[in-house]
Amino acid sequence: MRRRDFLQSTAAGLAALAVRPTLAAVPVAPRYQVGVCDWMILKRQKLGAFGLAEEIGADGVEVDMGSLGGRDTFENALADPAVRERFLQESADRGVAICSLAMSGFYAQSFAERPTVPRMVGDCLTTMKAMGVRVAFLPLGVLGDLVKRPELRPAIVDRLKRFGPEAEAAGLVIGIETALDAAAEVELLDEVGSAGVRSYFNFANALQAGRDLHQELRTLGADRICQIHASDEDRVWLENNDRIDLPAVKQTLDAMDWSGWLVVERSRDASDARNVRGNFGANVAYLKRVFQTG
Repeated sequence: MRRRDFLQSTAAGLAALAVRPTLAAVPVAPRYQVGVCDWMILKRQKLGAFGLAEEIGADGVEVDMGSLGGRDTFENALADPAVRERFLQESADRGVAICSLAMSGFYAQSFAERPTVPRMVGDCLTTMKAMGVRVAFLPLGVLGDLVKRPELRPAIVDRLKRFGPEAEAAGLVIGIETALDAAAEVELLDEVGSAGVRSYFNFANALQAGRDLHQELRTLGADRICQIHASDEDRVWLENNDRIDLPAVKQTLDAMDWSGWLVVERSRDASDARNVRGNFGANVAYLKRVFQTG
């Protein structure tokens, strides 16, 4: 090696060593992180969601794309670059991540039948790219219930096939929530055939249908589940729920080698459902106790 090359190589090595302590000091995210839905804590697309999430101990917020109703697309304030920047700054200042964006409007609207769905989903993907958010939540909802309305399957598959490759090419994931059992959802995802469309699993769906929650998770597998709504229907807090054993669920997810966001949607105390701090604070604390300290 020539002397000049040797000196350049040595200098590069020393520079790398110099920055290594800084890199080592960057905190590593826990295997499981706990978030809350902004619309369920009564802060739909509001900056105050970050402060409230910080107060109740959540690691992140699932931010909604805005109400839909009869509009051509979501009432999305995040389409404004200045608003997006304020959200990103508040997220950074509070240390509360944006774990996903949600198209919750489809709980009550038809993904299969609304003519402007391409614009709606396109707006969500554009917002995700602009904000550096990797996962979008897409519930097929009441009007897209493939158990009760199987005739909608071709339209739903066709639309997911359209959006999946676009999401995949950008490194994004559209996480769908369906009424199907896990085996049927695997078939649906295989038919769509894109890594840009995966399952956004909801504990409540399996529990309310009387399915084996652990078997449902194993059937879908770690690679198909992008995020989890880690709650049940409103009745009691997760810690007091007699039909879900969260330490056992953690063992199942550990064995699957799954990691990611557990987002609280419901499990509010039915006697005081509007007590946001009490309900979500209790559920977040219990999830963190089970999944982050066990």
